Amino acid sequence: MALLLPLSLPQLGAVLAALAALLLLLVCMIAHITAVKMPTLHRHAEEKFFVSAEGRKEPVPSIHDPPTKELSVVVPSYNEEDRLPLMMDEALDYLEKRQKRDPSFTYEVIVVDDGSKDQTTEVAMKYCEKYGSDKVRVLSLVKNRGKGGAVRMGVLSSRGKKILMADADGATKFADIEKVEEGLKNLQPWPNQMAISCGSRAHLEKDSIAKRSYFRTLLMYGFHFLVWFLCVKKIRDTQCGFKLLTREAALRTFSTLHVERWAFDVELLYIAQHLRIPIAEVAVNWTEIEGSKLVPFWSWLQMGRDLLFIRLRYMTGAWQLETRKCN
Repeated sequence: MALLLPLSLPQLGAVLAALAALLLLLVCMIAHITAVKMPTLHRHAEEKFFVSAEGRKEPVPSIHDPPTKELSVVVPSYNEEDRLPLMMDEALDYLEKRQKRDPSFTYEVIVVDDGSKDQTTEVAMKYCEKYGSDKVRVLSLVKNRGKGGAVRMGVLSSRGKKILMADADGATKFADIEKVEEGLKNLQPWPNQMAISCGSRAHLEKDSIAKRSYFRTLLMYGFHFLVWFLCVKKIRDTQCGFKLLTREAALRTFSTLHVERWAFDVELLYIAQHLRIPIAEVAVNWTEIEGSKLVPFWSWLQMGRDLLFIRLRYMTGAWQLETRKCN
C-alpha cells in the first residue's frame, strides 16, 4: 500500500487554487440558477391607487408619463411613526419657502409605507391633509418589499423632472438638496438626459470610526472593500440615502433594479456605471439618528452576499440591463 507523502509547497498551492476555482464555479452556478431574470415590477391592486386628502382613491401616476413637477421627493418608510414627523417638517418647511421665493418651482413628496405595522401611513396622511395630495402623497404597500423595493415603487410613481431619494429619519439636512442639485448641474451636458448626484458622508468617516466599536469598524471597511472590488469603483459612500436623479436616469436604473433590500444602492450605481450615466458625489451634512432598522452583523452579512451576487449575476448573464414597465 502506497504511503501518502506530504505535499510540497508548490503542490499545496496548486491544490488550494484548484479548490478555490471549484468553489467560485459552484458559487457562480448557484448565483445564476437562483437568479430571477428580470425584477418583479408588479403592483398589487391596492397599490395602483393612493388616497387623496379628501379621501378619494386616485390612480398613481407613472414615470413613463411626461413630468408635471420640478421635483419629486421619495421617502421610503417602514415603522417610522416616530421619526417621520421631524423629517417631513424640515423637508416641507424648506420646500414651501423655496416655492414662495420661486413660484415656478413645483414639488411633490411621496411617502412610501413599506408594509409598516405601526401608524406610519396615518402619520403621513396628516401631511397630505395639511398640504394637499398634489404636494404630499402616501403609497401604502401591501407587504414589506425592503427599502429598495419601496424606493422603486415611489420613483416609478413620481411626476418630477428630478427625483430625490431621502431617508425617513431625516439624518441628512434637507437643505443640502441644493448641494446635490449643484453636483447634478456640474455634470451637464447630460447624455440622453441622464445623470445622478449622490450625497456622501465619506468626509465624516474619521469621526464615525472614533465612535464605533472595532468590530463595526471592521465590518464597515470590509463592506467598502467589497463594494469597490466587486461593483462600484469611483463612489466612496454608496449607502447615503440622499440621491438626486434626472427623470430619465431614474427610469433606466430603477426599472432594471433587482435588489430590493439594503444593497439596492450599490446595484443602482453599478447599473448607472454600465449605462455610462455620469455620477457626482457631494459631501452633505449628516447626523446619526437613533432607531435604525439596520442590524449590524446580519444586515452587513446579507449585503455582502448581495454584492457578490450582483457581480456574478450580471457577469454570467443571469441579469440583463433591460428596461421594463411597471404593471
